[in-house]
Amino acid sequence: MDAYCDLEVDVNGEEVLMVDKKVLSSYSGSIRKMFSTLKGGKRNVKVIYHDFPGGAENFELITRFCYKNGKIDINPFNITDLNCAAYFLEMNKCVSGSQNLLEQTAKSLEDIRYWTWSELMVALKRCQDFLAVASSSGILEKCLDSIVGRVASSCETSPSPSVSSPDSSKFRASCDTRSSESLKSSFLRVTWWFEDLVKLDIRLIEMLVKSMVSRNLSHRIISKFLFHYQKSRLASAFLDEKSRMVETVVEMLFSLDLSSASYKSLFGMLRFSLQGNISKCSRNKLESMIGSHLDQATFDDFLVPSPIRACYLYDVNLVLRLVKSFLAKGVWCLPLSRLKKVVSLVDAYIAEVAPDPHLKPSKFLALIRALPDSARDSFDGIYQSVDLYLEVHSGLSEEEKTRVCCGLAYEKLSPGALSHLAQNTKFPSKSALEALNFQQCRLKNLLQPTNQPNNFTNSPIFHETERTEKKDKTHEQILLYAGNLDFSIENESTGAHLQGMQWRVLELEEICRKMQIQMTKMMKSRLSNHSNAKSVPRLCS
Repeated sequence: MDAYCDLEVDVNGEEVLMVDKKVLSSYSGSIRKMFSTLKGGKRNVKVIYHDFPGGAENFELITRFCYKNGKIDINPFNITDLNCAAYFLEMNKCVSGSQNLLEQTAKSLEDIRYWTWSELMVALKRCQDFLAVASSSGILEKCLDSIVGRVASSCETSPSPSVSSPDSSKFRASCDTRSSESLKSSFLRVTWWFEDLVKLDIRLIEMLVKSMVSRNLSHRIISKFLFHYQKSRLASAFLDEKSRMVETVVEMLFSLDLSSASYKSLFGMLRFSLQGNISKCSRNKLESMIGSHLDQATFDDFLVPSPIRACYLYDVNLVLRLVKSFLAKGVWCLPLSRLKKVVSLVDAYIAEVAPDPHLKPSKFLALIRALPDSARDSFDGIYQSVDLYLEVHSGLSEEEKTRVCCGLAYEKLSPGALSHLAQNTKFPSKSALEALNFQQCRLKNLLQPTNQPNNFTNSPIFHETERTEKKDKTHEQILLYAGNLDFSIENESTGAHLQGMQWRVLELEEICRKMQIQMTKMMKSRLSNHSNAKSVPRLCS
């Protein structure tokens, strides 16, 4: 064997090279330390590297650098490999006194601002092959800073419609075709870097996003890129890779403004997460982001199938969690329009799941109570859903039925709904009594006189007339209500209460008849006096 090739190097199992250990030791601190610890005068030594940056090809470049007395051509296409290998071999000191490789690569990096975008991307892609070393050597940070700097500059000079002011929608509506094309072109100029960065590893993407956020890049553009990245990479990834990728993207999105993320894209991620195996923490964060946008949902978004092991039809627990996230800051902090939209969606969902024979009463009641009573103007729709639920679940006990009916706000039921409930045999007797009590309270309120403005409205005749009109109207409601009452209810207390209501109807009918006669006489007298007063000439009065 040649005396000058006394060091055998196995590089990552790719190739075995024979080199002069004295030459390499003069440039590599790690090899110097290795031989300084060896005892005896062994001429031939074998070194095995398992994770040498750049592999056998890059090790050959390092040996050339050593054999040429520290001279090598450094360019954007090999600088990453050389820098990381120099850091790996501790080539920061040179025995011969010439400039070491780490210094040379650091000096070449000073010109990184003059590199083309393609050269930057080549250097950055090489970093992801040996990320730990590239991060420690500092070259990764320089490449990331340069990439993000150019992206940020392009976004500042080419504003996108997605990051414009709230009035941009009005502006776009008034633009002609040429202006629309201009906005589209502007948006493409802002997102031109999407496709290039999609090829990077998720770990690099995470670093890039953190750097973008620190540079105050638009969160809306960042979120658009993350959704684009996920969509592009999921198709070719394995199941475990998909789960890890979704978790990482969720973490990055959660660090952005909640308003920056697209609801549709978030819900698409949620559907995947329900099928995939992502962590509970990531799923909670994803549901929290979706919940904050819940007023943008459609009814179909709510119809998520239940988990495989569940027997009920739709995933009710998911909807409950989303509504809870929507209300996290409190009902009074939400604009009325947003709240009404969610109320409408939830009520439609309750009507959809009511016929499910496997839906437990506790879950059905939880859906009704997910939104506070103050959020609904009327409970007629909820009453219809409860009626349908009790019809399908006819085998429920009286106690279970009563518990379900606790979700009804009787004071927000219309007179027609209260009348229907009172004679609805599917409902427990306690609910029928509640309906009667609220109906009775309304009747009392209608019969009570109210304060009126001055002038003619203060006169006794006005008050009597108004009371008569109210009694007539109340009389009609009571007769209609009493005619629909069903006395076949088995509960004795309910029957007695209904019988009492019937007697009150008859009494009110008699009172209304007498008041009508009295009011007729009073009105005739009033009109007669008024007519006589007008007939007297003013001068003779």
